[in-house]
Amino acid sequence: MLALLRPYRVMPVAVKGGSDEQMEAARAAGLAPAPELVLPKEKVQAEPSAPAPAPEVQLPRSALVIDKPLRSGQQVYARGRDAVVLAMVNPGAEVIADGHVHVYAPLRGKAIAGARGDTDARIFTLCLEPELVSIAGVYRTSETPGPTRCAASRRRCARPATATRASW
Repeated sequence: MLALLRPYRVMPVAVKGGSDEQMEAARAAGLAPAPELVLPKEKVQAEPSAPAPAPEVQLPRSALVIDKPLRSGQQVYARGRDAVVLAMVNPGAEVIADGHVHVYAPLRGKAIAGARGDTDARIFTLCLEPELVSIAGVYRTSETPGPTRCAASRRRCARPATATRASW
C-alpha cells in the first residue's frame, strides 16, 4: 500500500481499524497505530440546566466597496452591511444591501436597501435614473413617476439625490 501512495506524494503516518495481523504489518512498515476514539460518557444531571443564551451574531460593520462598474446581469449583495459603489450601475445590474446603498456615479440599474427589513435604510446616489429602487420591501419602478421633489435628479442629474421611504 505504501508503494502505491508514495508516487502521489501521500505519506501515511498511522493506520486504524485493521485486524491484528494488519496492524502488526503496519507497525513493521513504520506506521503508528491509531486506536478507536472512546469518549467518556456524560454524567446525567439530576436538575435540568437552564438553556444557554444564544450567542449574539456580530455582523461586519464595514461597508462592501465596489470600485468597478456593474454591468447588466451582475448582482452584488452586501449581507449585514452597507454597499458603496464607486462606479456606474448600468441598466440590468443590481445592488442589494441590508443597510444603505451609496452609488457615487449614475444609478441606472436596480438598488435595494434594507433588504432584511431595515426601514431606516437609504439609497444615496449622484444621479438617480433607476429601473427600480426598494427600501425594506417598498419599491418604485421607472414606470411609476416619483414625487416632484425628486425632479431635480431627473434633469440630467444636476444634484445628488437621496431616496427614502418617506419621499415616495
